[in-house]
Amino acid sequence: MRITKKMARELLEVLEEVKEEYFGAERGKYPFTEWEQKRERVRERLNHLPQYVEQAAFQITLQEGPGRPKKVDLYRRAMLFLFVRMLGKSNRNMELLLELLEPLLGFKVNYKYIERLYSDEQVALVLHNLFILLLQEEGISGTFSGDGTGYSVSISKHYRTHPRKKKAYEYTFRMLDLETGMYVGVGYSTHSEMDAFKKALSMLTSYGITIDTVALDKYYSSRKVLTLFDKETSVYVIPKKNISKIGFAWVKILKRISEDPLSFVKKYFMRNLSEAGFSADKRRFGWMIAQKRPDRQEMAMFSIALLHNVFAIRVKMADKQWNIGIACEK
Repeated sequence: MRITKKMARELLEVLEEVKEEYFGAERGKYPFTEWEQKRERVRERLNHLPQYVEQAAFQITLQEGPGRPKKVDLYRRAMLFLFVRMLGKSNRNMELLLELLEPLLGFKVNYKYIERLYSDEQVALVLHNLFILLLQEEGISGTFSGDGTGYSVSISKHYRTHPRKKKAYEYTFRMLDLETGMYVGVGYSTHSEMDAFKKALSMLTSYGITIDTVALDKYYSSRKVLTLFDKETSVYVIPKKNISKIGFAWVKILKRISEDPLSFVKKYFMRNLSEAGFSADKRRFGWMIAQKRPDRQEMAMFSIALLHNVFAIRVKMADKQWNIGIACEK
């Protein structure tokens, strides 16, 4: 069957009608029992987090370099960094809190030491290993949704020469596993959301993660984006209304729409879970990145994705799976 531009526009009109009817249907009862059961899984992850971090640090081979040796070993530096990120306090406030906890921790650090953890390459390696360990523990389904968001970055200058603060923006794209609610790939960019998206795909490739199906926002509705996926990947994205050229990639999507519009709408709007994940992350960890160096900003945003996976909860409802997805316990 040859699909023309006229047919494509008619299919998009059908999708709009199906969407309105489906969204207007009565919602099922919220599964509070399943929610409480999943909360126990979060507690288990937190209880085993020290063992996960120790395992992640053990996978790294350290070589003695020039200069003074680190006064705090790698395992404790990684745990300290995660502790700081979980509490979400400023470095100076954390310094005061750690002063109180010095008898328990066995070491004392100042706010500058805490800030330098964001550029500690060894700690970064531990976090990446921990990210992989958590995914291996939960499993990867291959059924994903993806979306991008941004974080404000406040860049302060000296008050005499620059009396006002300059605001910048950091883009991030995160690929979410729809079965587990965990992020499986992340990307960051100071230039554009699309650049962050491509970096997230590169991360998935480097980890050897295969994408079976993926739901994306209309921002990614272009032939250039569709060509980035394998032929075996089922992409659920709605074409823009002003679509001018229908290539092979669009034909596959439009045929799926014509065969079962309701099923396509259900799978496409699973991407709402990515938005729910962003909302939960920002409520828990904040909307702003305080670090000023680009490498430290990236470290801060990666830690948000990592801690999201620690607190990830995914509950389902039989009639509206796309509508129930709490990515971060609050």
